[in-house]
Order: sequence, then C-alpha cells, then structure tokens
Amino acid sequence: MSDSALIDVLRSAHESIDRPLGEARSLPAALYTDPAIFALERNALLLTGWLFVGQTEGLSERGAYRAVDTAGGPVLLIRGEDGVLRAFANSCRHRGSILLQDSGTCRRIVCPYHAWSYHLDGQLAHAPEMDAVEAFNPDDNALAPLRVECWAGFLFICFDETTPPLLETLGDLPVRMASHRPEEMRHVWSTSLDCACNWKLLLENAVEAYHTGLVHKKTVGAQQSRDIETKGDWVCIQVLSDRSVGTLPDATPGLPTIDELDTDAQAGTYFTILLPTCQLVFSQDCLWWLVVRPVAVDRSVLEIGGCFPQSSTELPNFQALAAPYLHRWEAVGREDVGILEKQQCALASVRHRPGLLGPREGQVRRFDAWVVKRLLEKVTPQEVQ
Repeated sequence: MSDSALIDVLRSAHESIDRPLGEARSLPAALYTDPAIFALERNALLLTGWLFVGQTEGLSERGAYRAVDTAGGPVLLIRGEDGVLRAFANSCRHRGSILLQDSGTCRRIVCPYHAWSYHLDGQLAHAPEMDAVEAFNPDDNALAPLRVECWAGFLFICFDETTPPLLETLGDLPVRMASHRPEEMRHVWSTSLDCACNWKLLLENAVEAYHTGLVHKKTVGAQQSRDIETKGDWVCIQVLSDRSVGTLPDATPGLPTIDELDTDAQAGTYFTILLPTCQLVFSQDCLWWLVVRPVAVDRSVLEIGGCFPQSSTELPNFQALAAPYLHRWEAVGREDVGILEKQQCALASVRHRPGLLGPREGQVRRFDAWVVKRLLEKVTPQEVQ
C-alpha cells in the first residue's frame, strides 16, 4: 500500500468510526490485512505504549530474571544487586545473541555465544579478547535499557521515552479496581495460544458480550453487560452476574469472594483493555489476563494467565478448587481464537464492507477509535484534533 493510499484508508476509517453508535461502522478490512498498516501500528502504538510483561512474583531475589517476548523484540527483566528491577533488550551488544531464556537466577549475565558478560545493572563486565581492539570502549557496550514500571505487582515495559508514566495512562483504573486488592493476587497458571488472526480482532472481541450466546453456547453462554465510563487509556465492560463468571455455569465457584468488594464490583465482572494490548479481568473471586503479542498482520500470540487472592491459594484444597477456573479460561479462549481465525479469513474478501456497530459494541467502537486516532496522529498530525 502506498503512503497516500494508507492515509486515505485511515481517513475513511476515522470518518466511519468517529460517529455515535447506530451510525459508526467497523474498521475497513485493510486495518486487519495490510502489512503496511501493521508496520505503522508497531511504530505508532506498540512501541509507544505500556506493554504488560507479567507480575513481580519470582523477581524479588537479587539476580532473579525473566525473559519475555514483546512486540519490540525479546526483553530481559532482572533484579540488580541494588534491589532495583530493570528491563533490557535481551540482546548481546556484540552480535545480538539472546542472553538468557525462560526464568531463573544468576550472578552475572553471560552471552552463550562469545561469553561477553554483563553485571546485573546491565554494564559490561567482560568482553573476551576485545582489549586488543583499539576502538573498543566498554562504557559504550552496556545493555540497552527499557522503561519498566509497576502497578499493584503488575509489570509493564515501554520502548518510548516520551510516553507518559504508567499510572498516568491507567487513569482511574487503580481507583476503580481498588476493592479487588490486585496487589494481593498471586499468579498460578498461564498458557499461550497461537492465533492466525490480527491482534485487534482479539481485543475487540474481549470487550463485547454480543457474541457469547453463540460462540460460547456450550461454555459460558449468553451474557448481559454494561459499558463502564473510564478516564485514561483503558476501556471496560462489566458482565452482570451476582456470581463469579470465572467458572462455567455448570461449575459453582468454589473459592471465597473477595472481602469488602464495593457495591459496583459485587454486581459483576469487569472486562478491561489496558491499551494497547492487555486485558485484565476482575471478577468477584479471581483475576485473569489476556495479553496479545502481535507477530504479523495475520498472526498473534495470546497469553492467558490466572490469579487468585493469596488467601485462596493457601487453602488446603486450592488446586482442586482452582481447576474449574483454569478449564474455563482455556476453553473459552480457544473458542474465541477459533471464531476470530475464521473472521480473519473472511476479511480477505474483496466484497467485504464495514458494517454498522450495534448497541452492545460501544467499547469496540472506543477501542477502534483510539487505534485509528493514534495512527492518524502519526501520519497526518496536523489533521487530528
């Protein structure tokens, strides 16, 4: 797609999505199928936003590390000798080898290719034989740092130094979810699904209950929801139910309800999107996340993680009580991926045209409008108010 054609597509998308519900339409197919759009999204959204990379659990000890894949490439989280948690590009400054994999502890970061080594604060410790290279300066070869910030034990990294701080982008989410006490949640389970679909389809799907009666007919079934007004870079619906939807309807939730939930939180489960790519779901007895890692215009990785209050994880029969929750999260995730992969195929039709969004797709509209506005700001900043 040429630059002029790309701008025309974005202008058309902005004009159709920036309307009230009943008039707003879904995004043009090119936003899900064209590599040029995907490349722009990577630069304008993914590399400028706060990307969720898990919780602080397992990273409290000095030398504790975790390697993660992100839209900006492999990243290394590591706790320094000074107790500070840092993030670096997981790439050796010599010839770019991956430094560490998975998770663990170490006293020094050693490249497995040529044994260049780094202190836990990222500074170069030793580069074998490079003292014979006159132009070599150890001070110029520290690991490339990234911004890392934490809210309630949830870690986010950012590749852009100009992006506002994490708490500023979260807006009123920390206050809205305070009664769930997310800082007490403990991660107990996760799985990853390869998805043959565009990353935005996964997130649009995550904030509407319009599809649940059909796509999830055999699992969670039809759900009713309401839109939640938010401040900051997040959107939200609340699925209304006086019981946790963390298990399937035929499995009674067996874990205790979180103490002292506020009145609104007792009314149902919040399905959020922390823009651009993270969903945190706050239910009455648990929390789970869906994190999307865009890989290509038609390929994504979906990570699903499950958390429970620490008090629940300490129950003697916790594993048995938690099993129905883990089953529900994975089963519903796989159902969503299945329908979205079919949607991705259908968007390739030359006869596809954007359709009107319905009354239960208000947060889809908000998400799409945020995406298109950010993209237009990147290519035609003078046109976007």
